[in-house]
Amino acid sequence: MRASPHRLAKGFIGRSVDELKRRSSIAWNLEAIKGVQGPRPLYAFDSPEVVRDCIVMSDEIIGGSSACNLDFVKPQSPPQDGPCHARFHGFISTELPLDRPKVERSGFAAFRTPNQSPTVFGRSVWDIDPYIYLALRIKSDGRAYFINIQTESVEPTDLHQHRLFAKRPGQWETVMVKWNDFVRTNHGFVVEPQTELLRQKVRTIGIGLTDRVKGPFDLCIQSIWASNNITDGAAAAKTDSTVLRNRKGQTVQW
Repeated sequence: MRASPHRLAKGFIGRSVDELKRRSSIAWNLEAIKGVQGPRPLYAFDSPEVVRDCIVMSDEIIGGSSACNLDFVKPQSPPQDGPCHARFHGFISTELPLDRPKVERSGFAAFRTPNQSPTVFGRSVWDIDPYIYLALRIKSDGRAYFINIQTESVEPTDLHQHRLFAKRPGQWETVMVKWNDFVRTNHGFVVEPQTELLRQKVRTIGIGLTDRVKGPFDLCIQSIWASNNITDGAAAAKTDSTVLRNRKGQTVQW
């Protein structure tokens, strides 16, 4: 079934009105002079529709055998069971496809937020330039996940990545990462020269698992936002070594 032009137009107008309200609020509150007054919500996994809109991918696209799903979860008895959220889960397989001899690596899964729909102001992107931190409310199984940021880069396959350091696996926690700490990569390798993340043109945010360790995985996520303040009890990522490497095989430090 195709959406009617009326419904499509209404969605376009509604998005445009929301963007106009946001820009008007910035001007009214003099945020350009005084600075932003609070956190900026980026994506909340609080309904089946917003979870279904996300893009899910795995090594299946190159003939691999990993499997992954992103499901909406509505707890039966909140807050004991936690908030509404998305559950990213599946199984990592490192088996190489027999019919594709050129494939040398397998064993990954990921998801990202959808491409943002346009408004009368043009293509929609997130301008997070006034903020210091990216914040995520998650419940991790402790595996080595990465946060993936896609911007309107000159090279469309570039990602800016950072380890998702969970301090309390199996429990809900807030993880905060400085936007300036993300590392520019391409197809899983750190590239030179390093360029800063285009903070005014963030297109999508996602999470990937590329440790290539065979077995099940399970990560829950409630919301993503930008902030200038450390949330009470949050785990702020610190400079550390990662499993990211450059094309010479050298481990990257940040």
